[in-house]
Amino acid sequence: MSGGRPEKHSLTLRGHRTSVSLEAEFWRAFRAIAAAEGRGLNDLAAEIDAARGPERGLASAIRVFVLDRHRAASVAD
Repeated sequence: MSGGRPEKHSLTLRGHRTSVSLEAEFWRAFRAIAAAEGRGLNDLAAEIDAARGPERGLASAIRVFVLDRHRAASVAD
């Protein structure tokens, strides 16, 4: 792990721009998941945004999504 600061990137969710700060490792994993599913990053982020509860921020929801996918892949191996 690089231990760097979170990187802020802009996303467009249902026509609205927003910024999300994630560590580089999470951005890489998030992009890899979107690519593996043949989906755009904005599309996947919008789905995560729609499914998250009001108590969880978008950045946290993306981290949990990436972690859940990693866990599922580990079990499948």
